[in-house]
Amino acid sequence: MTNTTAFKPSLGLFDATMIVAGSMIGSGIFIVSADITRNVGSAGWLIAVWLITGFMTLTAALSYGELSAMYPRAGGQYVYLREAFNPLAGFLYGWSFFTVIQTATIAAVGVAFCKFAGYFIPALELSDKNILFSIGAYKVYLAQLVAIGLIIGLTYLNTYGINGGKLIQTTFTVTKLLSLFGLIIFGFIIGAKAEIWNANWADAWQMTTRSGTDGQIIGGVAGSAIIGAIAAAMVGSIFSSDAWNNVTFIAGEVKNPQRNIGLALFLGTLIVTMIYVSANLMYIGVLPLEGIATAPQDRVAVSASQVIFGDAGTYVIAAMIMISTFGCNNGLILAGARVYYTMAKDGLFFRQAGGLNKNAVPEWALWAQCIMASILCLSGKYGDLLDMVSFVVVLFYALTIIGIFILRRKKPDAVRPYKAFGYPVLPAVYIVMAVAFCIALIWQKPLYAGIGLGIVLAGIPVYYIAVGNKREAQ
Repeated sequence: MTNTTAFKPSLGLFDATMIVAGSMIGSGIFIVSADITRNVGSAGWLIAVWLITGFMTLTAALSYGELSAMYPRAGGQYVYLREAFNPLAGFLYGWSFFTVIQTATIAAVGVAFCKFAGYFIPALELSDKNILFSIGAYKVYLAQLVAIGLIIGLTYLNTYGINGGKLIQTTFTVTKLLSLFGLIIFGFIIGAKAEIWNANWADAWQMTTRSGTDGQIIGGVAGSAIIGAIAAAMVGSIFSSDAWNNVTFIAGEVKNPQRNIGLALFLGTLIVTMIYVSANLMYIGVLPLEGIATAPQDRVAVSASQVIFGDAGTYVIAAMIMISTFGCNNGLILAGARVYYTMAKDGLFFRQAGGLNKNAVPEWALWAQCIMASILCLSGKYGDLLDMVSFVVVLFYALTIIGIFILRRKKPDAVRPYKAFGYPVLPAVYIVMAVAFCIALIWQKPLYAGIGLGIVLAGIPVYYIAVGNKREAQ
């Protein structure tokens, strides 16, 4: 096999935008509004959580535009942290990315695909009747193995070059965007009822907690507890809005990256934010808040679609989520391997990950990512992974945007084809909001936030081992 030594710039602005939007939209928008409603209890606060998340996402994306224009090469956020702080900071991101951020997201999205395929193939339902084997309390379902098969299949397809991955990504992203727009429009036209809408907005800004059993109000939320409730609610919306930065990892394969990556970040995150807010407004028009909070298995979109389309609505949403998660995982798999490639080039990851195959893609890195994601598919702890991923992701986003301030001082004369919108105010606002989210999450869910932080810190000795091995090899 003849290997190549350089990436091929093959992605235009539209392709890059589809990677941003397609990597963001998985199964979250169809599910997490149930948990958000249980945490905040009212229509106004439900929409506020999505607007806050959207504001944070857009602000971060616009800030990353400056960094992507300064460092238009493979690796994205890993490179930005390395350049702004030091190689250790970059490594800790790459370590967290490989152990939990990207791989756990790939695993969770793969299992979500299979869960909804269970509507068409009952053997894929995550129920006790479909257990393949168990060891004590640990259970393995057919859906988990099928999810692994999906990840392996997409990884294999992406070893054949960026053009194949681009075609899958563009096709599935356009399909799910049109499907979501259609669902929202039909929801407002056919399913929405004035009495439900008015009742939901009657006490729009009275924050409460709701029961997951009957959706009734358990109690009010006031004072400092409001911040904790918002943080707990935002775990789902943050997870649903994550992975927008994946396009920065493949900068070496984007045409005119100084221009197109920043634009793709803005356009992709704006489109998704608009869809997410609109979808939740549709939910509020179609379902009472009690119905949103108690949607069976948190599948709010299924409950709404049943109102809109009748019994066929269940299968409509199931098909939409299968399309959405398939395309989402393709984008995650395609982009993630480029981070390990760049780390390997720096001597901080397995040496083999730093090579490209004859199709100009990091095949070894793709398979390493596949193996880690497959192991996490068998963990069965997807809710726990969600809490850990959200904490770690926002922590590194905040550090990366702090890096903009550091680089403005360290490298004032560096070429910046694009500068962070609203600097220094908007980036500073994002940092404050991100830190507040992380602190509140530690307060609300200390176990999972602590585990997430522990995973990050566990990378420190690994880094020094990698540095020692690098010196020995030189």
